[in-house]
Amino acid sequence: MHSCNMGRRMLIALSAMLLATGATASHPSCPATPPDTGTTLQVSHAFGPCSPLGPEAAAPSWTGFLADQAARDASRLLYLDSLAVGGRAYAPIASGRQLLQTPTYVVRARLGTPPQQLLLAVDTSNDAAWIPCSGCAGCPTSTPFNPAASTSYRLVPCGSPLCTQAPNSACPLNSKTCGFSLTYADSLLQAALSQDSLAVANDVVKTYTFGCLQRATGTAAPPQGLLGLGRGTLSFLSQTKDMYEATFSYCLPSFKSLNFSGTLRLGRKGQPQRIKTTPLLANPHRSSLYYVNMTGIRVGKKVVPIPPSALAFDPATGAGTVLDSGTMFTLLVAPAYEAVRDEVRHRVRAPVSSLGGFDTCFNTTVAWPPVTLLFDGMQVTLPEENVVIHSTYGTTGCLAMAAAPKGVNTVLNVIASMQQQNHRVLFDVPNRRVGFARERCTAA
Repeated sequence: MHSCNMGRRMLIALSAMLLATGATASHPSCPATPPDTGTTLQVSHAFGPCSPLGPEAAAPSWTGFLADQAARDASRLLYLDSLAVGGRAYAPIASGRQLLQTPTYVVRARLGTPPQQLLLAVDTSNDAAWIPCSGCAGCPTSTPFNPAASTSYRLVPCGSPLCTQAPNSACPLNSKTCGFSLTYADSLLQAALSQDSLAVANDVVKTYTFGCLQRATGTAAPPQGLLGLGRGTLSFLSQTKDMYEATFSYCLPSFKSLNFSGTLRLGRKGQPQRIKTTPLLANPHRSSLYYVNMTGIRVGKKVVPIPPSALAFDPATGAGTVLDSGTMFTLLVAPAYEAVRDEVRHRVRAPVSSLGGFDTCFNTTVAWPPVTLLFDGMQVTLPEENVVIHSTYGTTGCLAMAAAPKGVNTVLNVIASMQQQNHRVLFDVPNRRVGFARERCTAA
């Protein structure tokens, strides 16, 4: 399995690469997380040095975290690609099951009456919402949601239209309530379709529908819940369209910083008034994915020669470009990546080395050219912090992009979280547009 081998090579290589910040999750320099206010939620890195999940959830080092995340990106791409083409699955998706990777950013929320605190992962490419519940067999969380302690908790009955909208829904034998199942890496998750009162920032969603996790088998069950920000019928966006008009934006903080905090802003209020946007495209095979039309990539001042077919949006095949909060490093189809890589090497003009899945590294300090993503109606210029992974001592840097796994005919280009960091990214579904504006995600 080529993507698995690539992941192992990334793991070995990135184990030698440590970002200048080498803190642990209990780092004394971590600032207090600012409170959620109005319709704005604070966004934190799930496994970073200041993770709200606590030190037990963090990787032993930044190196371990980055290696683990990079190794999962290839699998995440295959998962997104399978969604884009209407359920086709590739290796390493075992037994034909879909693969769900937990994104790397989380927000705080409160569920039930009286409210119970919980953390939800932010995922722009998923609709389903799940929350680990008390009594869940195999759920690796110490703070599950307790349905019995909530006076507003309700199970969704089998006859409800909501039951047919849940993934792999079923009514167990001798049960009148709806259940559903999904997979997460090598884990099978089983949940009861449920409703309860969900509080986010200062707002309350009175009858929020979610999966109350009852069983998790395998080794990769998520330690927190999931907030699906896709566009499907059960997504948070669809359930709250009367409140937030299917509009949100986020600013993702840099994964290497101790002192930055991002935000998730819900609804139209407070969104940037002056922001460059590009049309939001729709794929009927998977309407939840956020497709945009990327028309080219510029390295320095040169638009690199990418075959139009490598970027073209095609609903029939699922090809095109998507924005995804759950992938760390941007992944491009081979012709697009090779054109970018070759021009970066040409402009840097220094000996090139290869580390794991990163094939464009320089062992000395070099002047990196900016990379500009070109879209219909806008362009996004990425400075060095969005393009380069630096080693511990700053002398080695690698282009933080990669090609799709060899031997797999993937069709998607994925603009990932590292390339989105420290930008305000606007998702305006009713007006069918996505926008970018440079913003430092500093804590208040």
